[in-house]
Amino acid sequence: MSLKPAQYYVKKIDCPAPLELDAAHWSWLGAQVAPVSHFHQLSSAYRPQTQIRVLHDTNNLYVHFDVADRYVRCTHLGYQDSVCNDSCVEFFVQPLPDKGYFNFELNCGGTMMLMYNEDAKLGARAGRYCSVWPEHAQQIRIRHSMPRVVQPEITEPVNWRLAMSIPMSIFEHYVGPVLPVNGQPWRANFFKCADGTSHPHWASWSPINGQLNFHQPQFFGQLLFES
Repeated sequence: MSLKPAQYYVKKIDCPAPLELDAAHWSWLGAQVAPVSHFHQLSSAYRPQTQIRVLHDTNNLYVHFDVADRYVRCTHLGYQDSVCNDSCVEFFVQPLPDKGYFNFELNCGGTMMLMYNEDAKLGARAGRYCSVWPEHAQQIRIRHSMPRVVQPEITEPVNWRLAMSIPMSIFEHYVGPVLPVNGQPWRANFFKCADGTSHPHWASWSPINGQLNFHQPQFFGQLLFES
């Protein structure tokens, strides 16, 4: 059965927010809470609970992941490493309908992979994608509650959080002007995965249907920016 794409309303805040990990902090209290709960059928029986929160101000986009997890592992340390093999959260976003999309992938230790996929109609596997320049990636603020390395795997229940602040200028370098975002609809999806752990799983916010491939922009949901 085909499911409808998800929608998320991104609240506007008046000034840059402190990048807090505690979801109960005042800076996150007004954000809509949404689950990453559509698990692909190839996942193991394990189903972690993941929630997202998103905010924006004039110049930044803020994304928060809150994960109730087990079987947590984290070994990749370098920018553009294959962090999806660790306990990982991901944010794919297409700011403009006629341009490509970005995939932000971060393991629980805060290591990031960040690509720009030039043609949203084709997805990453068509080969038209590029690495986001390190000097741009370094402008993204990232906070994480877990150590950079988690090895051996933690098999007991553990809660972990990750938050990031993304300057809008990074998007504009690759796709052109996006500001002001007030009232704009962007297309996006959020994911939780852990390909290389003892209990692999693949979950999405907006359902991706049958194929196990996060690079399916046709199934992205909508981010609706509050004015």
